[in-house]
Amino acid sequence: MPAMNEMPMPGGWKMSLAWMRMPAQTWPEMSATFLGMWSLMMAAMMLPSLTPALWRYRETAARVGAVRPVRLTALVGMGYFCVWIAFGMAVFAVGVTLAAIEMQVPRIARAVPLATAVAVLIAGALQFTSWKARQLACCRAGYLIAGMLQADAGTAWRRGLRLGVHCCGCCAGLTVLLLAIGLMNLKAMVIVTAAITFERLAPAGERVARAIGALILGAGLILLVQTLGLR
Repeated sequence: MPAMNEMPMPGGWKMSLAWMRMPAQTWPEMSATFLGMWSLMMAAMMLPSLTPALWRYRETAARVGAVRPVRLTALVGMGYFCVWIAFGMAVFAVGVTLAAIEMQVPRIARAVPLATAVAVLIAGALQFTSWKARQLACCRAGYLIAGMLQADAGTAWRRGLRLGVHCCGCCAGLTVLLLAIGLMNLKAMVIVTAAITFERLAPAGERVARAIGALILGAGLILLVQTLGLR
């Protein structure tokens, strides 16, 4: 019996119901439901690694004499999560489009398992790129407090937005992995959350990111072999 958030597809594959509109549900309602679900999921996944950065920002803002450092810290967090919500809107548009294509074209639906294996391999490979290393360095190097000579609402908001952009870039591979495995797969969420937290907070973050990439590549190869073996 398939999971409650999945439905069978041609070729025995499954599609997350996150991309499917329920009977009598309007597109605005579906979009709002997805964004609410996405926001809660991102908050749960990102807060373990974001909280220490926000705490350091609040302490630094207080040291430089900022007025209402707690309010400024909240603005940083709001800017950060606004970027993730915007990213979620893009993910939703792509997911709904692909789901519609899969439902209408059985040949494409049968290729989903192979595409999933390739996506997992890409997610693992991204962990080894210099681009990933740069984004991770920005997330780890205390961007929020770097060169912080003043702290005001505008600066706090912009720092939150830029940190969100760096974070989305840093998590690109792991986000691809989550989308490939299943957006509402609780086990996948826990694993990805742990990976994000370790590579941000561990002393040797870049090595941790590469180790995570190696594990993802191994999983992708196994999935690829299994997929090709079923053909």
